[in-house]
Amino acid sequence: MEPKQIIEAIKKEVPAVKSVYFVGCGASKAELYPGKYFLEANARNIRVGHYTANEFLHATPVAVDETAIVVTCSLGGTTPETVAASKKAMELGAKVIAVTHVDGSPLAKNAHYVILHGFEKNYAAKLEKMTNVLSLAVEILNQYEGYDRYDDMQTAFGKIYDLIEKAVSFVVPAAKNFAEDYKDAPVVYVMSSGATQEVAYAFSICLLMEMQWVNSGSFHDGEFFHGPFEIVEKDVPFILLMNEGRTRALDSRALDFLNRFQAKTTVLDGKDFGLASEVPASVAEYFNPMVLSAVLRVYAEQLAIVRNHPLTQRRYMWKLEY
Repeated sequence: MEPKQIIEAIKKEVPAVKSVYFVGCGASKAELYPGKYFLEANARNIRVGHYTANEFLHATPVAVDETAIVVTCSLGGTTPETVAASKKAMELGAKVIAVTHVDGSPLAKNAHYVILHGFEKNYAAKLEKMTNVLSLAVEILNQYEGYDRYDDMQTAFGKIYDLIEKAVSFVVPAAKNFAEDYKDAPVVYVMSSGATQEVAYAFSICLLMEMQWVNSGSFHDGEFFHGPFEIVEKDVPFILLMNEGRTRALDSRALDFLNRFQAKTTVLDGKDFGLASEVPASVAEYFNPMVLSAVLRVYAEQLAIVRNHPLTQRRYMWKLEY
């Protein structure tokens, strides 16, 4: 089902939703964040939460009841913690929407509604999960409270996949330069703000730490000046994701400091990929994560080539019990 149809069906049974929780693990948790960020920024009456699945399972919010919607997410639909969290939310009476790539997966079987997304076809397909979750958030807001920029969001949804493909089509040379510059870095710090905050987090914990075994840390660049900036000195490696939108001032302040002390900084800027010229400027900030995630994927692929370390290589994941 499409997000609009799902929320229409839920509203018939739950006329007044009080809480919405976004639940997943790792990259899937991060891909839920733009939806959470949008809804939290715009909803006046709906409580919004964003949980890693095992914490949701063991420390379940008391508001998970018949007035709640829970959105669970797993690429293959087999992540044990997320499946268990989804099942528990159903048991507590919440309406559960699973977002997954695999029809008939355990996650799909433990949800009231399922959104199936692509992945293999192209870079845009890899961002269908994140985009569908954002669409769910928009529908929840519009149908339960009303949203005066709903039409702008629909225009953006209609253009975002083409924009992603345009963005990745010309970044390979820059990505190759990045790979050469960072291939021997002992640690790489990644930061951003706004809707893109957990894109930085996912690149740090998944693409660098999990898939490349590179030490990394990530933080919100609004927090940069409240601790992390003390490690900045000449040639310390950073990746800064800059947003088109309201939190750009935070990104710019961080960049000024990095440049001031000559850190080794790679900047990926939503503005450079034509966000505000392709989608309505009023809602462009919510689409930074999709474009920057796709571009970062190209950067990770080039890093893997230079380091002779495939993105699929693991030491522990899927290889032992943990």
